Amino acid sequence: MKTLTLLRHAKSSWDDPVARDFDRPLNKKGERAARVMGQYMRSEKLVFDHVVASPAIRVIETIDHVGSGYGKRIEPKWERRIYLASSATLMDVLREMDDGLDHILMLGHNPGMEDLILDLVPEQDGDLRASVYAKYPTAALAQIAIDIDHWAEIDRGTGSLKRFIRPRDLDPELGPDDEY
Repeated sequence: MKTLTLLRHAKSSWDDPVARDFDRPLNKKGERAARVMGQYMRSEKLVFDHVVASPAIRVIETIDHVGSGYGKRIEPKWERRIYLASSATLMDVLREMDDGLDHILMLGHNPGMEDLILDLVPEQDGDLRASVYAKYPTAALAQIAIDIDHWAEIDRGTGSLKRFIRPRDLDPELGPDDEY
């Protein structure tokens, strides 16, 4: 059995005049949401064998603020293929993971992260999956138990969604606005 925790980057700023989407920073709400998610991860005693992340600025800043709330610096392996990746590409990245790693944290972007959850978790898995299907907002965390022994075996329908937490679940002021 393997465990995959997915964390979408926090809310980024569209007001910053950056030349590339890759360089967009977080806005203040995103910084706060990332810290709150880090505090949640600490309170739940979530520990990871490996962290892999997109090197986009908004992911880097998310990791910094999550680490602040978590109380420990998070040191990811930067993986360019995660940037705006499809579910298939994210699965390819996971299939390359060392089998000695039992719990991986992956930080990236939508729609690939949401699609990965929906691909891994069968439709009959219930209400949590339906919540992800409705919307996987910025800074949301999903944890999936995957019924495999080797990461190379990851495939559609091999997972069970164990938790899905949105920033607004922890702090109502981080509730929805016009974000996507």
